[in-house]
Amino acid sequence: MEERFETFTALVTGISRAIRRIKNEEMVEFHLKGPHVSCLYYLYKEDVLTAKELCDLCEEDKANMSRALDFLEKNGYILCKTQAGRRYRAALSLTDEGKKVGAHIAARIDRVLLAASEGVSESDRRTLYECLTKINDNLNRVCHTYQEKSN
Repeated sequence: MEERFETFTALVTGISRAIRRIKNEEMVEFHLKGPHVSCLYYLYKEDVLTAKELCDLCEEDKANMSRALDFLEKNGYILCKTQAGRRYRAALSLTDEGKKVGAHIAARIDRVLLAASEGVSESDRRTLYECLTKINDNLNRVCHTYQEKSN
């Protein structure tokens, strides 16, 4: 059981670090960081999202998302279609510059996914994602029980 824990946590941590490193390296020319990349990617794919929807998709908390969106808006990548104070549920969209960078990000993500999937069959990938989804759901359920105990 202990070996299973070590293998699982080492692999998940290694994958997470690699993703973070790739995001940082790929976006250095745009002076963007990981959360910025995720926001631009999802807005590019979906056209319009709210900050709440981005929080859910990017798995970021509200404060981190707010900082990322402030940066992206101030640097001309996104538009917020509301007045200040009501931004969390306001429609967010990409500017022309944001669309250009979003297309660049999407193309790079496609290349990285292709490289990461090398030697993995479609069937194996589907099984992997199904298993990871179950593990994620199970771990979130465990976390929820801890949260309930502390309240």
